[in-house]
Amino acid sequence: MSARLRLVLLLLMLAGTDAALAHSDAQGLAGGFFSGFAHPLRGLDHLIAMVGVGLWGAFLGRPAIWVLPVVFPLVMAFGGLLGLIGMPLPGVEVGIALSALVIGAMVALAARPPLWVAAVIVGAFAVFHGHAHGTELPEAANALAYSLGFVIATGLLHLAGIAFGLLVRWPLGNRAVRAGGGCIAAAGVGFLFGVW
Repeated sequence: MSARLRLVLLLLMLAGTDAALAHSDAQGLAGGFFSGFAHPLRGLDHLIAMVGVGLWGAFLGRPAIWVLPVVFPLVMAFGGLLGLIGMPLPGVEVGIALSALVIGAMVALAARPPLWVAAVIVGAFAVFHGHAHGTELPEAANALAYSLGFVIATGLLHLAGIAFGLLVRWPLGNRAVRAGGGCIAAAGVGFLFGVW
């Protein structure tokens, strides 16, 4: 296992634990950041979709390997702002479930749309994920720190997807990546119909 992959896995494991914030103000920077960082890691629907974005980017190759994981958090931050200010967005949970279904299916079916189409798909789903984060923002948390935390955690999940997606270079790895996409799509179906 490469050093980069070990580092990503270590960061993901550490992020999944509760921070020991003894003697700290819950409204402070640390409380908001750690709450935001942990949020995408605790929701399986978010986690799978984030990994799926990195996986699809790696499957598509350059420049998508970097464009998709950059587009997602940028647009997600905009969606988060919409949720934070109370702007209604119908079908947020359906949009999140569909993100895993569609992105996973793109990988499983080896879909290679033009980069701008892939970016629009990823960006459209990012609005739903961001809105969910924004509306679930704890009132006591620092909004900026919370947002920074969930954007960084999202980036790390994208990196985990990219790391797995790089296996696409080899025939067996290509099959494994496409199977991973199929699993993400199947999870999306489960989210959509309330199985999970």
